[in-house]
Amino acid sequence: MSEYYFFGQRVCQFYTRAADSGKLDDYLLLSQRKCAIFPVGNQNGDTMKQKTDVLQGTLALMVLKTLDVLGPLHGYGIARRIEQISGDLLAVNQGTLYPVLLKLEQEGSIASEWGASENNRRARFYRLTRDGRKQLQTETEDWEQTAAIIARFFDAKAEDLS
Repeated sequence: MSEYYFFGQRVCQFYTRAADSGKLDDYLLLSQRKCAIFPVGNQNGDTMKQKTDVLQGTLALMVLKTLDVLGPLHGYGIARRIEQISGDLLAVNQGTLYPVLLKLEQEGSIASEWGASENNRRARFYRLTRDGRKQLQTETEDWEQTAAIIARFFDAKAEDLS
């Protein structure tokens, strides 16, 4: 178990499953707001590229941004685009994605309707709503602010702090 602290306050814990089987590790992220399980690592067994942790709340943001850029997509298409955009550094598990899609739909951020996929199979297509665009804008600003704060810590030097 690893615990992470931010200004003395515990913000999350990670638990890992033993990787003896050579399979993908699962990380359980606990935060003040939510709990989620995200698959990370390389599912294809390629050790050249290490898959990274998906931070809490980022999958929903990635889904919203993907739908904003590419328009309506079915769940499998969303997952593949997120993996593609990440340079195959992220693995999006359908067991993780579909609960996020359901939550976003219940919140009114996305809407869905049944249609035919490229293979002419019945699939549920998701699209961004007006509320979803507002949520995307708000969350993007929040993440940009967080990234800027973290960047300041990486750029800080000892002489800057005296």
